[in-house]
Order: sequence, then C-alpha cells, then structure tokens
Amino acid sequence: MKLIIGDKKLTLQDLINVTRKGYEVKISEKAIKKVLKSRELVDLYVEEERVSYGITTGFGKFSDKIISKEDTGKLQKNLIMSHACGVGEPLSIDVVKGIMFLRANSLSKGHSGVRLIIIETLLNMINKNVTPIIPEKGSLGASGDLAPLSHMALVMLGMGEAYFNGERLEGAQAMKRAGVNILSELSSKEGLALINGTQVMTSVGAHVTYDAINLMKHLDIANSLTMEALNGIICAYDPRVHEVRGHEGQIKTAENIKRILKGSSSIKKQGELRTQDPYVLRCTPQIHGATKDALEFIKRKVEIEMDAVTDNPIIFPDTDDVISGGNFHGQPMALPFDFLGIAIAEMANVSERRIERLVNPSLNYGLPAFLIKDGGLHNGFMIVQYSAASLVSENKVLAHPASVDSIPSSANQEDHVSMGTIAARKARDIMENTRKVVAMEIFSACQGIDLRKIENLGEGSKKAYEIVRKKINFLKEDRIMNIDINTMEEIIISNKIVEKVEKTVGKLNI
Repeated sequence: MKLIIGDKKLTLQDLINVTRKGYEVKISEKAIKKVLKSRELVDLYVEEERVSYGITTGFGKFSDKIISKEDTGKLQKNLIMSHACGVGEPLSIDVVKGIMFLRANSLSKGHSGVRLIIIETLLNMINKNVTPIIPEKGSLGASGDLAPLSHMALVMLGMGEAYFNGERLEGAQAMKRAGVNILSELSSKEGLALINGTQVMTSVGAHVTYDAINLMKHLDIANSLTMEALNGIICAYDPRVHEVRGHEGQIKTAENIKRILKGSSSIKKQGELRTQDPYVLRCTPQIHGATKDALEFIKRKVEIEMDAVTDNPIIFPDTDDVISGGNFHGQPMALPFDFLGIAIAEMANVSERRIERLVNPSLNYGLPAFLIKDGGLHNGFMIVQYSAASLVSENKVLAHPASVDSIPSSANQEDHVSMGTIAARKARDIMENTRKVVAMEIFSACQGIDLRKIENLGEGSKKAYEIVRKKINFLKEDRIMNIDINTMEEIIISNKIVEKVEKTVGKLNI
C-alpha cells in the first residue's frame, strides 16, 4: 500500500488509494534529482537579482514591484498569510488529502523550483494523517486556487488549523502530535509554488467523478429493479439496436441490463403485455449511456490535470529559463466539471421519473397507488417521490454552469477567471442529491417487486434485491421513511450491491 510519485502517470484510482485507502506516498529518486536541479536555478536568479515574476517581484498587480533578495523569504510567508481568505465549511478530509497529494505530485515534476523539504513536508502530512482545515469557498479558479491552497500552506508553517486522526486542532499542535516538522520559513518562489495551482478544483472534481462512475453502476441496477417491478420489455435492449447507432455508453448500458435481468420471469417481450415501454424504460441505454460517455471524457481530463504542472512561473532548468505563463488557469477543468454536474443531474432526472412510474397508479401497470396496499389510511411511497422531485429540482438550479461567468480581480490584472472550483463543488452537491434519488428508486422498486410477487428475479437483480431486504423490510404500513432512505443510501456508499451483482453477472461496463 505504497505509491511512488514523480515518475508514473497518475490514475484516478491512485488518487482514491491515497485519499480513502490510506496508501503511503513517497517521491522517487529520479524526481528528487529534478527537484534539486530546478531549485538551483531559482537560487541563481535570487543571487543575481534577476527580475522574474514571483521570485524577485511581487504578485498580481504588484508584479512590477522588485523585491530585494533579503526579503524574498518574507515575501512568500506574507503571500500565504494574506491569501488565506477562504470562507465556508471545511472541505472533507479525503478531498484535502487529495489536494496535498496532487500539489506534491505537481511539485515533484521539477518545474516549480521548490526545495525538497516542501514536498517531503506535504508527504509526511499525508502519511501521518495531518489534514489542514481548508474552507471550501473563496477560489476564482485562476491564478489557481489561491485562497484554499493558502490554508493548506498555513499548517505547514505551524499556523491555521488541521485535523489529526480526525481531531480538529491548531495547526502547530496537529503537526507536533503527528511528529511532522514545521517549516521554519519559506524560501523564494515556494509560497507561490504552493498556492498557484488547480489542485483544489481537481481534487474535488476527481472525487466526484470517481463516485459518479460508481453510482452509474447503481443506476443501471436501479433501472433493472424497476424493470422487474413494471414488467419491462427487454427487446429495446437488443444489442443490434445499439450497435447501429454506435455510442459506446449506450452499448455498454444495454449489455449491463441484459446481464442483470437474465433469467427473470417478470421481464416481457414486445407484444406480450404492451407494444412498447415509456422512454425512461425503453430509452435507458441512450440516457444512461450519454452520462457514461460524459464521465469517460471527464475522467480523461481529470487524469491529465492530476499530472500537470500548474504553477507560475515555470522553471526549465535544462535551458536556464524561467517563464511566466498561465498554467494555473482553471478553464481546462471548469468546462468538464460543469459538464460533470449536468451529466450527474441527468442521472437523477431519469431515476425520479422511474420512481413516478412506480408510485402512480395511472402509470404502474396494476401496482397499488403509492406502492401501499391499504392506501388512504396509509400513504406509502407518496412523499418518497415528492422528496426525489425536490432534489431533482435543486439539481437543475445547481447545474447552471459556473464557467460562463468571469469577474476580474487583482486590479484587472487577472481579468478572466474560470470559476472551476465552484463548478467542481456544484458537481459534488449534485452528486450527493443524485445518490439519494437513486437510493429512493432502488428502495421503491424493491417494494414494487414484493407487491408483484415475482417468482424469479434476474440473476443480478435478485442479488441487489436480497441485499436491500437484509436491511430494509417490506412496507406493510406507514413508518418513518427517511430512516429507510438513509439506510438505502448507506448501502450504496458501501458498494455492496455492485460487488454482489458483479460477482454474479461479471464486471459491469462503465
């Protein structure tokens, strides 16, 4: 359970292994040499008092202000303190671990000019469970995630606050308890190198992408359970239908659901009960598949950014060049993260419409109204759909793209910003809402299956149904429903349904 950074291309799974599975992180010997070589050039610039942005000058609008070599260290510390303007609730521990991991990885490329001790401190913090308290709001997503990353750097200097093994402490105390040495000072370029990057938006968005990919498998399973409860028509999942269109996600979805439903006695062919199903059953491959294709695109962009050098200026020691550019600009990720939010919102949209099909006596092909036998005295699943509709409507507000906005900062020196971190956070909120809606669909579909008294469920849907019923009983009469909804969401988070279904029908395509 160890990951070496500096030489290999990182994957999304590498990030999750560090942030959620506790992998230890180290820097390779080859990367160490590149870091040391890059630092030598920064020291040369300072010693010779060459004019270079962020090394011997101020920042932003102060880029024309020359700083003496005696003050370059103080400049960097002042940068961190003055830029620590984050507000709002703290980011989650896994996201903050991801921020530190990605920043260390970027610095290890040997184009940032920091001392090795900077990277080693970040890695020690990760490995010894010191996670800075980083407020979630305050980034424009260009000049990087300046405000939130400054809160990360504060703890490295013994300031700010941090969690140590889950306990919230003053930064210096957390570092002391963990046995991680506080940096006595920052040298030239180092403050800027720590905060001038896209690692906050990337960590937030990467975790959302990972969770959305996994939730997509649950959504295919949810659709399969609803198909069971509504005697869905399997003909629309014939692979020939999807191959003639050619979209990969669509083809994969149809294959998944056919495997999950194999052997079901409730699934019908066209003409047996009705000629065709409504869109949310018949067009599932097209709807789910579009989100899968979106997630595949977003994942590729995330993995590129995870390995990117995103600070400014960028050091090229082989040619003795220090170039001021704009790799900190979050636009390459802002658009994908807006797309991520939209794609996940569509998962909730289709899931809620299937819940409506299940509970509405005009649409559910003979099931009792709101999936309860003694309707009137009991309300059954009436407000489950109501709550799902509320979440879907909230998602529609959140899905408005952040990246279409820009507001100038730093006296108009930074006159176009990405809002990429806002896009990533919105996608996270949409994801949390959508997971609840999918939980409601699975919970509702299992109720419909019991009311239909199906003799043989499909090979995969049977496994999913059994896991639900181990935790949530059939609803005979009204009870507090949010308890069941929360339990169902916990089952999704545990991933037990996907694991059981995949053990039976093989790995689901995504």
